[in-house]
Amino acid sequence: MTNKLTLNISAFLLFLSFSIFSDDIRVSQNKLLLDGNAFYIKGICYHPVPLGSKYRSFNKIDQDLALMKEAGINTIRVYEPIDDIEILNKISSHGIKVIISFGFNQNGFFDILSGTFIDYVEKYKDHDSILLWELGNEYNYHPEWFGGDIANWYKALNDASKKIHMIDKHHPVSTAHGDLPDEQARSLVSDIDMWGVNVYRWDQPVSILEQWAEVSDKPIYFAELGSDSYMTITRDIYEEGISELAQADANKIMLDAVIDNIELSAGTVIFQFADGLWKAGNPSKQDVGGWAPNSSGVPYDGTANEEFFGIVDMSKMVNSLMLFRLQLVCQCIHHTRCTSSCSNFSWIDDM
Repeated sequence: MTNKLTLNISAFLLFLSFSIFSDDIRVSQNKLLLDGNAFYIKGICYHPVPLGSKYRSFNKIDQDLALMKEAGINTIRVYEPIDDIEILNKISSHGIKVIISFGFNQNGFFDILSGTFIDYVEKYKDHDSILLWELGNEYNYHPEWFGGDIANWYKALNDASKKIHMIDKHHPVSTAHGDLPDEQARSLVSDIDMWGVNVYRWDQPVSILEQWAEVSDKPIYFAELGSDSYMTITRDIYEEGISELAQADANKIMLDAVIDNIELSAGTVIFQFADGLWKAGNPSKQDVGGWAPNSSGVPYDGTANEEFFGIVDMSKMVNSLMLFRLQLVCQCIHHTRCTSSCSNFSWIDDM
């Protein structure tokens, strides 16, 4: 066992000290509030695609939610709406909230282009599980989707936010922006309540928080933050190939920094729950590769191996321990995805 992953336990107690009970969710200054009490997002990106498939399935959601609850996770972020009240009920029964994301053009499936996203908001805005509405994911990297002018997206985003605010006064509206929103984004998207940012700045994501504080007083949260477990090169102590140590070290450093700067953000969502074998090739096996925009900042090889970001191993879903829990709670960690018991845990119960 090694002590290099030892946590600042007192800081983590603060990280876990918020609870969720309310449907009235608002922003105040740079914080997210539930019934007037501070709520810090301790989240995980969740897009469960079974081995051999390319499509989302909630067949193992009971198992997944149990692991998340044990890990102290209070929020999941999904990349497309969940139009199944039984699934939402299960999520809520575990004391977990959902960030619901709407895409721009999803062939009419509750998307912004067709306007059907507002039907989803109307249908589920009173459901206990909803934390906030999120419009788009890293669309600032894709002006080609908007006639070559990203301003078209920003205007559509702002209009969509206004429509949500007209019918739902109890849930904030956000977007997931790729890294720091520039002046154009901030000026054209004035209606959203808070900003999510997908940040891949090696193992130093919190540098964005001070930059944000200089230009905006709206809340900011990490909509994606994390590292993969495959090294395309040998670098320092991390050998080429599967390197759960590289992932564990990078995520530990990032989460420690987030905790040390907890007053500057509204929360963190780790990317992601399970490896995504559908992303880079044959969905029946784990492939090296895949592509993601602005991925040169992924530690520690500057390459986003898209199928290796999970903190839970697909083949050991039942037996694997949650990295999020291990890195934030254990006094020692020997693997990103532990496959044997750790004899020196120091568990902290949720408060």
